Amino acid sequence: MCEFKFTRRLLQGASAVAFSVFCLGASASADTPGEGVKITPAFPSVDEERFRGEVALAGLRELGYKVQTPKETEYATMVLAVGFGDADFTVNAWDKLHAAFYEKAGGDENMVKTGNVLPGVLQGYLIDKKTADQYNIKYITDLKKPEIAKLFDTDGDGKADMTGCNPGWGCELVIEHQMKAYDLEKSIHVNQGSYFALMADTITRFKEGKPVLYYTWVPQWVAGVLVEGRDVVWLQVPRTELPGGDNTVNTTYEGKNLGFAIDRVEALVNRDFAEKNPAAVKFLSLMQIPAADESAQNLKMQQGEKTLADIQRHTKEWIAAHQQQFDSWVAAARAAATQASN
Repeated sequence: MCEFKFTRRLLQGASAVAFSVFCLGASASADTPGEGVKITPAFPSVDEERFRGEVALAGLRELGYKVQTPKETEYATMVLAVGFGDADFTVNAWDKLHAAFYEKAGGDENMVKTGNVLPGVLQGYLIDKKTADQYNIKYITDLKKPEIAKLFDTDGDGKADMTGCNPGWGCELVIEHQMKAYDLEKSIHVNQGSYFALMADTITRFKEGKPVLYYTWVPQWVAGVLVEGRDVVWLQVPRTELPGGDNTVNTTYEGKNLGFAIDRVEALVNRDFAEKNPAAVKFLSLMQIPAADESAQNLKMQQGEKTLADIQRHTKEWIAAHQQQFDSWVAAARAAATQASN
């Protein structure tokens, strides 16, 4: 809405000019409710997760926010940064997997959980389909049989070698817990280090026709190289066993118990920032990237397009291909700011 004042001494033309200029300023403010506000993202140090962050930053810039250099760190520290105000938001928090991180960072008192940025995230253990079919391997606990474990032994110690996830990601806690719960510590050795380097070795072994065993999650590029159902299959677990003792969460996908919560990636916003910035919260609550799109973008990175400039180009291309939807998120964010100010 435009507000204006004029006196009877002003000429009619001058009054019209003054009125139009004032309305233009009001309109610009409505379009950019974040104008003059600095916003600091917190992102994980995993480059493959930067794409969705860049989509978020594009929308926030459209709303006028002055985006600061992202804080890049491990997941637990990332959530702590948002909870304690060192960063304003992230779009990289897993609802179930990072629940303990969330509570340690102050939970609902310090943060606002919002959105469904990446729905239907899967995690679990996979082996190559050829070996699974030949030896009728369906469960991770089948590897307790020495003759089965030996199929995946790459260093001659009699244990199956499994590519695991990096310390600090959260998934390593689930894997460690399950190795004990399923009595697999004597049968499986979990290799940890640089996950994507280890997976490159795993893929090489697969291409050589050798058995492979690894942990992964979807979406990301590995699923585009080792395709589930064609190249590899999920291993089931005998029962749900998660750290913390809450085994009531859904861990079943297409009739198979994968052992990990069927999860989603959501946005976390520092509560103090959220209360002052309804436009940012609204945009982050609406943005959503299909799992297949993120997997496709990750595959481009694996094929060599992995610089930040590449990722930002991928972001622009994705937004252009989904312009109407992206614009609707921005429009709803502007409307939320207008409503909050009335």
